[in-house]
Amino acid sequence: VQLQASGGGVVQTGGSLRLSCAASGSTFSRHVMVWFRRPSGKEREFAAAVSWSGGYTTYADSVKGRFTISRDNVKNTVYLQMDSLQPEDTAVYYCAAGAAGATTSQAIKTPRSWGQGTLVTVSS
Repeated sequence: VQLQASGGGVVQTGGSLRLSCAASGSTFSRHVMVWFRRPSGKEREFAAAVSWSGGYTTYADSVKGRFTISRDNVKNTVYLQMDSLQPEDTAVYYCAAGAAGATTSQAIKTPRSWGQGTLVTVSS
């Protein structure tokens, strides 16, 4: 599956952004979808993941309660709604897909496909 992320930009502290990740291919609904982020000068880190159906979601502690991951299997798109943004959320955000049929844990540990990244900058 090929992925194309969009929606990044500059927002003030406390603001909101919604990232989108459009996927090509007919097997989208069989892929766990994951958002990662890489703050400048730091390692890439997990942010959020959603199961095939969208019925199960999991979040990093740093974003829990502020970010919401969702997916639309008709539009082949996964979203990351980010609210109450803080300067420490500034990063390049990447969407990723696990292998078809992989579990959520497997998809987070070993993503199979990556989008190109979209920059989110939160100004203080």
